[in-house]
Amino acid sequence: MTNAKGLKIDIMRSYLGRARGLGSANAGFHHWWVQRLTSLALIPLTLWFVFSLVHLTGAPYATVRAWAGSTVNATLLLALIAATFEHMHLGVQTVAEDYIHSDAVRLTLILAVKGASALLALAGAIAVLKLAIAG
Repeated sequence: MTNAKGLKIDIMRSYLGRARGLGSANAGFHHWWVQRLTSLALIPLTLWFVFSLVHLTGAPYATVRAWAGSTVNATLLLALIAATFEHMHLGVQTVAEDYIHSDAVRLTLILAVKGASALLALAGAIAVLKLAIAG
């Protein structure tokens, strides 16, 4: 900020006064926090899923279907799907916001990834629910 003579008068303002109006930190913190929570949730869910796949290797289709159709396994599979696609969407959004400088391209990419992750998560949830209900 300058006065009529072109002298800087910003030195009299506090750091808070200079930062006011430059944007909110609330959305960024929520985004950061959800990304950390999903990453923490993905650690045990992914380990459980990999262990289960190794255990089911070579099992007949009926056994795998019965495994995926059980209440506990179906619930954990749904949690894995939800956490995976939410974490993916948040990560790609962060990369787009940090490294893509064109507003139109950034918005298009964020919306495309958000839509694709929602559709893929829905498809995975429907597959698990079909197994759980019919299985």
